[in-house]
Amino acid sequence: MIPLAHLVFFASVLFVLGALAVVLRRNVIVVLMGIELMLNAVNLSFIGFSRYFADQAGHVFVLMVFVVAAVEVGVGIAIIVSLFKLRHTVSIDQFDQLRN
Repeated sequence: MIPLAHLVFFASVLFVLGALAVVLRRNVIVVLMGIELMLNAVNLSFIGFSRYFADQAGHVFVLMVFVVAAVEVGVGIAIIVSLFKLRHTVSIDQFDQLRN
């Protein structure tokens, strides 16, 4: 059995790496991957605490996060495709021009 401290440490490292990808990168696809990495870090924390406290609520929350992540990817890919058709780039700097 993996100790809870190790799971929380690994989840926090994954979350920080995802946050750095969101903040530092200019490519929309990399930003979406960073968000997915942060969601998976939260899922790891939910499962770790769920096993530690012998409660099944964490597993239910993980399923809900999976649904939200799937919807986010679907909407995100649709936005990326429309951005690419409009500007022929996937740079995040071009998003402000979609308002017009």
